[in-house]
Amino acid sequence: MSAVLRSRARLRGLLMLPLAALALSACEHSSAPQPAAPAAATRAAKPGRPAAVAFTPPPLRTIPDDAFGAEVRKGEALFRHTATAAPQYVGNTLSCQNCHLDAGRLADSAPMWAAWVSYPAYRSKNQRVNTFEERLQGCFRFSMNGKAPPLGAPELVALEAYSYWMAQGAPTGTRLVGAGYPKLPKPAQGWDYARGKQVYESHCALCHAADGQGLLVDGKTWFPPLWGPQSYNWGAGMSRLDLAAGFIKANMPLGNGNSLSDQQAWDVAYYLDSHERPQDPRYMGSIEATRQQFHDGPYETYGRIVQGHLLGAGVGVSGGSTVTREATPRARLAPAQRD
Repeated sequence: MSAVLRSRARLRGLLMLPLAALALSACEHSSAPQPAAPAAATRAAKPGRPAAVAFTPPPLRTIPDDAFGAEVRKGEALFRHTATAAPQYVGNTLSCQNCHLDAGRLADSAPMWAAWVSYPAYRSKNQRVNTFEERLQGCFRFSMNGKAPPLGAPELVALEAYSYWMAQGAPTGTRLVGAGYPKLPKPAQGWDYARGKQVYESHCALCHAADGQGLLVDGKTWFPPLWGPQSYNWGAGMSRLDLAAGFIKANMPLGNGNSLSDQQAWDVAYYLDSHERPQDPRYMGSIEATRQQFHDGPYETYGRIVQGHLLGAGVGVSGGSTVTREATPRARLAPAQRD
């Protein structure tokens, strides 16, 4: 059997695993009930911080069979198949559950039941208090590289209904165990492109392809593109190394989360975010100005030189992003990052 056929056979076997129920894109999910955690269960807190409360969302089979339940089901379907269910607002092939696994239910994968009880909240990203609906708008604009649905749009209402239903019984304004992505300590060795490439080739390329463009079967995205014109744009949270590393550590490879070391998670996050992707829709006319305004942090690769390339030129034409290219990168204004 040729190497190509062996790879395809291995991939077919992977897709048939029960763990494929957690697939990053449009894979179908089980609605089997999950054991409820006691409401009083907590995770040990750091000194001076309140303990996080454990919470388990209700099983999908308990969605009510009424008008509200129909809206919840609509939101769940939209969450799984965003690119096809809301094409007017999506500019790539991704779905919400690419970054929020198991249709937004999985702990340590920015679950939506934990997000619902955390808003309204101040966000440094736009320096003001955001409602939950405004937070969803940002996901469409950045992660989906598309256009924000207007407030009150049917798509936002359905996603709100789904998130609200999952969060029933969760305390409002309290940290929940598994909210967001885990925060990894900054690695002593920093992050490295060559090490990250090795991790990617060994643990990620089977599903996301050697060129990072994911796996499509009959036009349906099974494993999402991680860079390039069909991936998240430079304004998305996953373009930040700390967020990407936390997500990867807890959840990747799919079905085998926490199998990579912290160092491997940081390195492969750096490798992923050292490739071009659609331009930040907040683009200010130059990479330098955009970096200084929106990406001037220690975990940003936008506007930095990696492998001899100034990141931030943008790729492709899709969604609501203004995709631009700078023909002559101004290296003196962009500090190089560790390779």
